[in-house]
Amino acid sequence: MRIGFIVTNLAGGGAERAVLNIAAALAARGHRSEVILLENAISHELPPGVTVHAMTAKDRTVSKGWLGKRLASGRLARLQAQLARHEPFDLLVSTLPFADEVARRARLPRHWCRIANTLSAEVARLRAAHRSKAARRLARYRRLYDGRPLIAVSQGVAADLRAALGLARARIEVIPNPFDFEILRARAAGAAALPEGPYIIHAGRFSAQKRHDLLLDAFAGLGTRHRLVLLTEPAPALAAMISARGLEARVVVAGFQANPYPWMAGAELLVLCSDHEGLPNVIIEALALGVPVVSTDCPSGPREILGESLPDCLVPVGDAAALRVAIERALSHPPDASRVDLQRYATPHVVAAYERLAAEAV
Repeated sequence: MRIGFIVTNLAGGGAERAVLNIAAALAARGHRSEVILLENAISHELPPGVTVHAMTAKDRTVSKGWLGKRLASGRLARLQAQLARHEPFDLLVSTLPFADEVARRARLPRHWCRIANTLSAEVARLRAAHRSKAARRLARYRRLYDGRPLIAVSQGVAADLRAALGLARARIEVIPNPFDFEILRARAAGAAALPEGPYIIHAGRFSAQKRHDLLLDAFAGLGTRHRLVLLTEPAPALAAMISARGLEARVVVAGFQANPYPWMAGAELLVLCSDHEGLPNVIIEALALGVPVVSTDCPSGPREILGESLPDCLVPVGDAAALRVAIERALSHPPDASRVDLQRYATPHVVAAYERLAAEAV
């Protein structure tokens, strides 16, 4: 089979890493697995067996406005036609709204959109500051996704698409992100310049959704010798948050790590404090490495992963005091990560689901 994935770029982020994991798993099964980049920006390690096609020169960005989307869709349509001249794609999957919109405008054959976030939560956050902008965003998502074949990365994301976004005409298949736990553990044994002494880790880009402010508020109240390691790129606003709480000596901003797994494996606790997610890879990865987790009970994903086996590891969204208490409890009495059954996220189950979609008749 020939399966292609369309993303804006590979400049970082969990959604992009998940796409590479899916593509690598399909390549390992003997399929022709390819990634099409709307922008030629790559920070992630490229897996063997996966072919990458870029639509721009290196590090050149694409305009995200009205004209930029239309120009990009035209280039994508031409590139897809050229690539498929001798062998058509059995399945094309785009990820994240900009790539989804460009791919839809390109009228690609056998195209599915992969939804990796809880979109109604994004709209709700926007509504708090800009009601009219939130209304436009919701209308855009409904136009983009209703009546389309969609892949939701969790049951929570699927429920959100049906109920909160009201996508009554969309076909929705739930396929989680794949994890090759053997490879993950092997990569965790790699070399890395880890900080000395015990530390807590957070892995996620610096954005309002990830709530670094909440994490820093909770951490500031901890009477612990642990340091807090943030796997995110330095930013003036983040530095200001750290300084305002007097945490310069206790927080390490380690930047984006192409291989974050040694950092995760060396931590005593991983914390996720987002307002919303889709299926947070870092929770599954930490658990697979035997690292305890504390997470906000945000839509969607954390409860699906932790709720049955480790419900005490979940705290209300936006509650710094509850987050601090949960961190203290986890450090003093670490929860047993092995209690969580991760087999539903194992690569063979996920690859089989993509193979089934690719095998469907047009």
